[in-house]
Amino acid sequence: MITTSDCEGAGEIFQVTTLFSQGGGTIPYKDDGTIAFEDDFFKRQAFLTVSGQLQAENYACALSSVYTFGPTFRAENSRTSRHLAEFWMVEPEIAFASLQDDMNCAESYIQYLCKELLEYCEKDLEFIDNKFAESPTAIQCLKLVSSTLFERISYKQAVNILKGVEEGTFDKAIEWGIDLASEHERYLTEKIFMRPVIVYNYPKEIKPFYMRLNDDQKTVAAMDVLVPKVGELIGGSQREERLDILKKRITDSGLSVEPYEWYLDLCWFGSVRHSGFGMGFDRMVLFATGLENIRDVIPFPRCPGRADL
Repeated sequence: MITTSDCEGAGEIFQVTTLFSQGGGTIPYKDDGTIAFEDDFFKRQAFLTVSGQLQAENYACALSSVYTFGPTFRAENSRTSRHLAEFWMVEPEIAFASLQDDMNCAESYIQYLCKELLEYCEKDLEFIDNKFAESPTAIQCLKLVSSTLFERISYKQAVNILKGVEEGTFDKAIEWGIDLASEHERYLTEKIFMRPVIVYNYPKEIKPFYMRLNDDQKTVAAMDVLVPKVGELIGGSQREERLDILKKRITDSGLSVEPYEWYLDLCWFGSVRHSGFGMGFDRMVLFATGLENIRDVIPFPRCPGRADL
């Protein structure tokens, strides 16, 4: 849960420090004006984790296939019905796996979860449907996802499809180079294909440094799994295992190489082709129950401006 690196590289991280309590409210500074983290508890800058992925990659390259399941934290000022500052993630990491393998695994995993819920939680799902009845119901959505092949389209195809939609349909205009908004994701799954959709090969500028650079030098081997009523449920990629390219991707992202030296050692001492993804557990519960707000599926939700109890 505590780490010294920012996996996503977006800077949306919570810092862990005892400097305030140790210094009586006075922060120690070095001669160059930077904070003296050498005086802190961990003797260096530390954060609450945004993902266990980088650490899991090390284990996957040694043990073949691993996963992590735990809380993650994002200091992302998003006040939407599907964002939390503290949430839980399931993160498989698979050695010798390509992007295609990653997409296959993600699709199979979601379908497995839906089938298990339908088999073992039928009465609970019926109660939820009776209490919060909407069309389609939670049970109908689970049956659809568990029995339907997911549509797979490239980011370029997704943008072209969405640009062809009647003007004024979306609050946020879509164009190449920007991430898909929730309204775009839901339109693809609910209006265009009426099933889950996997979008792959995103522009490198909008994805983290660890995603493998494609041969076109413009996109990375990334994928997102989108489901009806929720949007993005899973985000994943084939990881960059080429040391020189990985270093350049870190610096091009405006990050310092030093906090990632341990991660670069994985490539230096011998990496393998590997892939993985992260599934927001709370979003899966949101999808399975058919509720509208992610704050209703977790006790004591943490979000911008709210940290009760």
